[in-house]
Amino acid sequence: MSTTETDRRALRLPGDPPGGARAAAVWGIGVFVYMVAVVHRSSLGVAGIDAAHRFHIDASALSTFSILQVLVYAGMQIPVGVLVDRFGTKRVLICGVILLTAGQLGFALSHSYGAALAARAVLGCGDAMTFISVLRLGSRWFPARRGPLIAQGAALFGMAGNLVSTLVLARLLHSAGWTPTFVGTALGGASVLVLVLLFMKDHPEGYEPPPAQPRAPGAVRRQLADAWREPGTRLGMWVHFTTQFSAMVFLLLWGMPFLVEGEGLTRATAGSLLTLVVVSNMVLGMVFGQVIARHHGARMPLALGTVLATAACWVAVLTWHGGPTGAHAGAGSTAASAGASAASASAAASGHAPMWLLVVLCAVLGACGPASMIGFDFARPANPPERFGTASGVVNMGGFTATMLALLAIGELLDATGDDYAIAMCSVFVLQAIGLSQILRLRGKAARRERERITVSRVETVHTAEVGA
Repeated sequence: MSTTETDRRALRLPGDPPGGARAAAVWGIGVFVYMVAVVHRSSLGVAGIDAAHRFHIDASALSTFSILQVLVYAGMQIPVGVLVDRFGTKRVLICGVILLTAGQLGFALSHSYGAALAARAVLGCGDAMTFISVLRLGSRWFPARRGPLIAQGAALFGMAGNLVSTLVLARLLHSAGWTPTFVGTALGGASVLVLVLLFMKDHPEGYEPPPAQPRAPGAVRRQLADAWREPGTRLGMWVHFTTQFSAMVFLLLWGMPFLVEGEGLTRATAGSLLTLVVVSNMVLGMVFGQVIARHHGARMPLALGTVLATAACWVAVLTWHGGPTGAHAGAGSTAASAGASAASASAAASGHAPMWLLVVLCAVLGACGPASMIGFDFARPANPPERFGTASGVVNMGGFTATMLALLAIGELLDATGDDYAIAMCSVFVLQAIGLSQILRLRGKAARRERERITVSRVETVHTAEVGA
């Protein structure tokens, strides 16, 4: 046996799937479903101002759209994790695509605020079924050592959905109108259902999980309790909580209004900055995945560094010459009609941050998504494969809970302060402080527990190799 082959076997854990081209193809279908879900999720981010006009609502009511969607998403994470562990990826993804399509179609045809809210809730339910399913699909088709790259890869292609929203939907919305744009995305998204039905498999041949046993009363509760008991699961949740929400709030709803109404930019310029967040996310996702796959100890420095860099950029933007002046919506529309050069020329006089600083902010916000994926890298080694869906649901709930709280706080503060974005955006720092305190509290305990598990896994791997020889 060659040295290379011996090393490859040493890296494999007992029961590891082989990976390969077939695995990439099947996993690619799941990633495509997730990308479509992100298109549906982030479509409101480029339509926030239009939604306010269509439904005649203020900032608090507008934020309720995203809050409800994220609330449903976060609340569904643990149930979805349990369902994926119980019924497999394919069935859960089929349900998710159906709900996504129904929610987006309902939103396209809604003329009342209440009907539109209900549609976004349905969309959030379908969206909640995608990412956890894709993570589990990757863990069933690829070796465990590929976990960081799989998670970052899923997030990378998911961000392509944000790119579609910022580059395509924003233009369609202003050329084709509200209903054709959202109906088109709904019908386009439904086409992925065919791919799932025809080509997706939960696992490769020969790597079937043990058949599901009838669950005793309280089994789900015990599974959830076991996942929560692991320090790595809780650390992963708080890493996700602290890193993800800054960029998510920016892309999901408040980025466009902040840049147009708060910073006096044109919609075209604001759209370019939102695109920069997405592109930065995709580039840094590849970098983070490679670094963590090679140097597992880089997880915590990358997560903490992203939080601190994000906070520093927000401080610089919000305190520049006293911060944004808190222009009202009417003034914002006037500013939006001005040229980009005029907005740049008046930045110093108006108290708006200069363009170079906004570019830095958006580039740094792009690190938030890749950093949030590190949360799953803490939870993965802390839980056995049959509990990974449940643990992933716990982790994923963290970032979306923080997003929901930030969306609510920003909307309420904007209404209370007369659209003063400098004050409203300061809610970011409160949530970051809460998350950082929990990360620092749990990181030592999680690291000790992970070292114990890795030692046991290596002993089992060596023993299995000796028996096989």
